[in-house]
Amino acid sequence: MKITLIHGQNHKGSTYHVARMTAEKISGNIVEFFLPRDLSEGCSGCYACLYSGRENCPHSEKVGIILNSMLSSDVIIIGSPNYVMEMTSHLKGFFEHIFTAWLGHRPEEAMFSKTAVVVSTGAIIGMKNVTKSLARQMFYLGIPKTYQLPFGIMATSWDGVDSKKKAQIAAKTDKIARKITSKKGHATPGIKTRVMFSMLSSFQKSNGLAPFVLDKKYWIDKKWFGKERPWKNTK
Repeated sequence: MKITLIHGQNHKGSTYHVARMTAEKISGNIVEFFLPRDLSEGCSGCYACLYSGRENCPHSEKVGIILNSMLSSDVIIIGSPNYVMEMTSHLKGFFEHIFTAWLGHRPEEAMFSKTAVVVSTGAIIGMKNVTKSLARQMFYLGIPKTYQLPFGIMATSWDGVDSKKKAQIAAKTDKIARKITSKKGHATPGIKTRVMFSMLSSFQKSNGLAPFVLDKKYWIDKKWFGKERPWKNTK
């Protein structure tokens, strides 16, 4: 299996170790990114992606490398430490760059068969907020199955995490890795994704607004206003 591992920070703290541990347990070809090292630019709000395509984004080269790795992977793992009860700004900036790949715009067919794991660590509270936010991003990208791994570690470094907590983390990551490997990273969209897609199909079909011209053409070309669905062409 191919695994894309995206870290929402450059340093190798506890979130890094949990995310990396999970990837290694799933096993396969791991392609790793660190933000901001691999994408330091924020979204400029120019809407080039919306009006003329993601390839026209001023940061398309860096964004494209990460997104293409995700598209060609079986499993996507994303980790972010808890920064003021949310994901890091650079990770959020990456998602802002690819919002046109959301279900309501131009979703990528390859996303509809993948499994994701989202990871966050922090002191006491806030980690679940982060993983829920990351899982929401995965849903709107069309990814059908996302496992959440929020951990309160009460430490500022991985070396400072006590052995009991590390054992709990190891057991949880073992369990999720087994589930993912048993299905070779493959997942199938559930009722929530199918209903959402149907609703958005109705919107796009009746949509005549100028900002969404490219979106509508995309849906027409994919024949999604009929019986075709993106998950029918995934492995």
